[in-house]
Amino acid sequence: MYLPYLRGNQFELIALRELSDLLRHNSEKVSPIIEPVKDSATIKSTIRELIDKNINFTLIINPQVGTFRDIGKILEMLKSIVGTSTNFQIGVIFNGKQNRKEILEKLREYKSIVHSLTLVHYYVHDDIKSIIDDLSSEFVIKYNVINFGKINRRYSRNFPADTLIELDDYFISQTRNSDYLPIDDSAFSEEHLYYLEEGFIGFSDFLSVGENYSDSGFLPYAIAIHISYCTEDSKIRIKHFVSDSNDDNSDIAGKFDEAISKLILWCDETGYTSIAIEKFRELHQNGHFPGLGTLKKLSIINHIALIVTII
Repeated sequence: MYLPYLRGNQFELIALRELSDLLRHNSEKVSPIIEPVKDSATIKSTIRELIDKNINFTLIINPQVGTFRDIGKILEMLKSIVGTSTNFQIGVIFNGKQNRKEILEKLREYKSIVHSLTLVHYYVHDDIKSIIDDLSSEFVIKYNVINFGKINRRYSRNFPADTLIELDDYFISQTRNSDYLPIDDSAFSEEHLYYLEEGFIGFSDFLSVGENYSDSGFLPYAIAIHISYCTEDSKIRIKHFVSDSNDDNSDIAGKFDEAISKLILWCDETGYTSIAIEKFRELHQNGHFPGLGTLKKLSIINHIALIVTII
């Protein structure tokens, strides 16, 4: 089982909507985790799409980034959408700063829609076993997602084996897009090959985007397109296609043409394709720069679609 971890900004949510048919036909393979960052029409329409197509998902109710920080409002929004559906989990982040009392009170208040929980662990709690016991007495804990970028792997011994999901950030972020230019290609992960034998029922990552979150928009000096692919020995790597004229932030469309031309050439040489690559080909043929958000969306679509094909 793959649980891609997405921040619920506009283009990540649109990526899920555009993948909904693929996810619907692979419901036993993929269950997205959404950390909502903004109260928007897009988050509501995306949840409706997932509910309507019976796609299992987790919605975090105590986001740690963005502006959507009211637990009650998030639960009320979810309640207004889900109806009688039970094909979702309420997600709670444990990072050492959460107000456990408030969270428990809200879970009780909205118990009619709390069919099961996903606990996302970012922090080592010395009393985690008693916390789990208290929650388990009232609620079903379906997943314990452990961020091994923050926590030692031995921490997983505190949880039932049939709930364990491993999470890590495998995307090697650079400070500037132009910094990817000499790298070209980087390792991502091979967890899809080994998670079962390591005692987990699923794995999670921050896709080809990375864990770092920023809601500030600016024109970059360089355009970078990140494309996940699978090697002959079944490892996931990421190609970075970067513009060349990166001295200033003028002519963004020209920079996009430089980056996408490299992507299309690589696809032609290797035969690599996906539903996202077909969209990139259309953009290249039309000479149209769709905006930075669309590049991120297509990178996410490519990543999830890739993993669906290899697990």
